[in-house]
Amino acid sequence: MYKLIEGDIFDVLPGLPKCECLIADPPDNIFTRYQNSKDNMSEREYRHFISECLYLFTSKANTTWVSYNAKWTYPMGDIINSFLITNNEFEAKPFIQTFTFGQHNSRDCGNGHRPILRLRHKDAPLYPDQIRVPSWRLLNGDKRADIRGCVPLDIWPFPRVTGNSKQRRKYHPNQLNENLVARMIQLSTKEGDTVYDAFSGTGTTLRVCKQFNRNCISIESDSYYCEKLKEEHPEI
Repeated sequence: MYKLIEGDIFDVLPGLPKCECLIADPPDNIFTRYQNSKDNMSEREYRHFISECLYLFTSKANTTWVSYNAKWTYPMGDIINSFLITNNEFEAKPFIQTFTFGQHNSRDCGNGHRPILRLRHKDAPLYPDQIRVPSWRLLNGDKRADIRGCVPLDIWPFPRVTGNSKQRRKYHPNQLNENLVARMIQLSTKEGDTVYDAFSGTGTTLRVCKQFNRNCISIESDSYYCEKLKEEHPEI
């Protein structure tokens, strides 16, 4: 099942049933130029927005993944701590996406990572065998190597999707790497499970769900991006 719903997450998600996994790549609030959406809240407004998102997402998904800009690392820590005080049935785990091709900064070291938050209900299953990668021993012919490979660490080196990437959809200012999203989905779901995409954008989560046989409900508030998604995925 693949479905696109045009609307605001706070209007759409409350009416949906619970799912196994939710992927969220909310606006970074760094004045990005989207087609019909604004990205210029005050810090106080943005903190409130992200906090409300986390409460909503975890009410609808056993496992929630949130990718956010490193600028918000410290405020996000405050938000997560407050959330966990009142929601002790969830656990929070930080991940890091690293990349070597970042934005050049001649005044200081440029940013080479993007934080990822996983909020998981303590009873929600994980499927680490689905994300195993070849170990150093396996790649170098060590007989002690586990032929299944190893479960990766929580630092994930996936490049940014920039202008020269084959994944790039030029009509949108940013998007997550499909392999990054695939790892999130494979670690927290099995075939046939349902994944919600809270900010669909270019439909990265939808494409990954098709590849790995997961159901996907995409939510997007911007009508322009909805039309682009329908062009690429007429079945939704």
